[in-house]
Amino acid sequence: MNKLIAGNWKLNGSLAGNAALVQAVLAGVGSVGGASCDVALCVPAPYLAQLQALLAGSAVSLGAQDVSSHESGAYTGEVSASMLREFGVRYAIVGHSERRLYYGETDEWVAQKARLALSVGITPIVCVGETLAQRESGATEDVVKRQMAAVIHTNGHCISEIVVAYEPVWAIGTGKTASPEQAQQVHAVLRTQIKAATVQPGRVRILYGGSMNAANAAQLLMQPDIDGGLIGGASLKPAEFLSIISAALAVA
Repeated sequence: MNKLIAGNWKLNGSLAGNAALVQAVLAGVGSVGGASCDVALCVPAPYLAQLQALLAGSAVSLGAQDVSSHESGAYTGEVSASMLREFGVRYAIVGHSERRLYYGETDEWVAQKARLALSVGITPIVCVGETLAQRESGATEDVVKRQMAAVIHTNGHCISEIVVAYEPVWAIGTGKTASPEQAQQVHAVLRTQIKAATVQPGRVRILYGGSMNAANAAQLLMQPDIDGGLIGGASLKPAEFLSIISAALAVA
């Protein structure tokens, strides 16, 4: 199974800047090769059309940073899964810790978003993770298993079609990173939970999403249950993003 390196631009971008960034990424992906590593860019919704054009015919997939929990209707500002699909979106992040924290998204809400993404052929990247207080209290496993259980309950065996991203909240945008051993421990817990829920657990990739960068990517990606990375700030720096991709290829 290929590693997956997915960039999450968050609330960043401009038409001119996007073009330059994508050009550099595509040139780099072409030079390092990518047969054993999948690459995606998850961008703000206003730039989906631009990225659809820029990525056309390339080996890099288009991703969205969120998807509505509704199919249609009077939900001003929302973007549905079917709308995303019309722009060629392949992946959609759901349940990112910033969405849970700033917008009050619940486990059930996240599970519904995953369901609607799957219904139109978009692969949801389901984010789970604990806060610093939860880790220090020894609740890490309980938290991630509870978050994952909601997705399993709503989607059943269809979870074989999802991607999971473990993102310790305390390591997002802080410069802190879980040690390879800490990350592997949680990934192994999630792997066991997924194995018990679907007949095709081997199809589910589990990414690490807590400040992976060029310096720590190789050690993290060497862990047996880490299948790639959900990359934040480093995805805005072509050289660093490409270095992470190279690290994924080296351990493939």
